[in-house]
Amino acid sequence: MRGVEKIQGTFLFFDLFSFDIMGKQETIAAFYDSRGIIGEGARLFNVFENGGHCTVPHIYNRRDYYKVSLLQGQSRLSWHDQEILIDRPALVFFNPHTPFGWEPVSAEQPGFFCMFQKTFLQPAERSESIRQAPLFKAGSSPVFFLDPAQEQRVSGIFQQMLEEMRSDYLYKYELLRNYLQLLIHEALKIKPHTISIRQQNAAERITAGFFERMEREFPIDAPGRQLELRSAGDYAKALAVHVNHLNHAVREVTGKPTTMHIAERILTEAKALLRHTDWPVATIAHSLGFESPNYFYNFFKKQTGQPPGQVRMSIL
Repeated sequence: MRGVEKIQGTFLFFDLFSFDIMGKQETIAAFYDSRGIIGEGARLFNVFENGGHCTVPHIYNRRDYYKVSLLQGQSRLSWHDQEILIDRPALVFFNPHTPFGWEPVSAEQPGFFCMFQKTFLQPAERSESIRQAPLFKAGSSPVFFLDPAQEQRVSGIFQQMLEEMRSDYLYKYELLRNYLQLLIHEALKIKPHTISIRQQNAAERITAGFFERMEREFPIDAPGRQLELRSAGDYAKALAVHVNHLNHAVREVTGKPTTMHIAERILTEAKALLRHTDWPVATIAHSLGFESPNYFYNFFKKQTGQPPGQVRMSIL
């Protein structure tokens, strides 16, 4: 890890849309099935105390659900080239496709988390304030601090969620949706006071724009949908910069060329589609912008050493 910070404060952790490709696999169905949780409402939204759920390290690339956690124990979080040691109750957001690792440091991991599907926040996500939340904005800073009063409010919201989940109130999921929005607004209110004050240079701004624009291309959630941007030139045009300028900025900031980042992201999506859909390989190839299944086959085998069909069979 290049960047290592020791952050003291109180954090709220938002982990978006991740089903694992390169570590522990966790889909919302697998999570609930392993715990005997039934009911469509519970699978749409649920809330838990961290307790026994947060005791072992996890490495995630993608999940198929949103997750929001209040972390009050000592732990380490890592994503991209950043690693954060949380040694007091603390708060963080992650964008939908950011691979991350989490490792407990202290034996006790008090706190809460809720998990929900994207449809749970609709139509609330059409609200301007919700669209501005890091929950939906790729490239947003993941780190937020809570003072003791804010921590108490956030903890109280989670406790209200737990009580409501146990109730038989006819409109409890509507109320739970409101509680979730309160968590989002707590983060929005404190954002000006918690984001790093270091100004990005031009290369960092261009690189951040590149990654944000790339994440907007994903996930591929329907067979008829196709990537709009597949090359460095496509992204340069979308960002209104010269392709050489984009390439130079991305390499300066990340140490890797733009084309490598694009290929890695397409490969990650390809693995996700092979793992979590029953789409034919030809459909996946078309959705990812390949001219023919053969081009996709050659790309995938070059990157992984295995053909797409073999990878799919290995996860059945």
